[in-house]
Amino acid sequence: MIALIQRVSAARVEVGSETVGAIGAGLLALVAVQPGDGEAQVRRLLERVLGYRVFADADGCMNRSLVDSGGGLLVVSQFTLAADTRSGMRPGFSTAAEPDQAERWYNRLVELARARHPRLETGRFGAHMKVHLVNDGPVTFWLEARG
Repeated sequence: MIALIQRVSAARVEVGSETVGAIGAGLLALVAVQPGDGEAQVRRLLERVLGYRVFADADGCMNRSLVDSGGGLLVVSQFTLAADTRSGMRPGFSTAAEPDQAERWYNRLVELARARHPRLETGRFGAHMKVHLVNDGPVTFWLEARG
């Protein structure tokens, strides 16, 4: 399972003309599910997203997590993160989970995140979304949870 996290001062997701999720300061997590991912990967990735220290402490060092900062979390499914880009000029998607499996584990991640973090918003799985963000820093990290 993969998450590309970005520290943001604001982010929102639109489907058509409707805003389906929006946060102020916090993290935007773009999430991809890979074949073979399951409960262990979901739990490990969530632990990393919530606990990864990307927010400044009193000295300006990145020593505070999302939980420490109390910021918002916007979780958006993005299967293209799991693309195979090692060769050629077109991505391959055999390294991404099938849609039904991906939706199952994405929804499980959201369920567990909602139970642990009160300021959670999401995109809409499988929809064509427009993601608007103001990357704060910029600060962006690639996190993985492997089997």
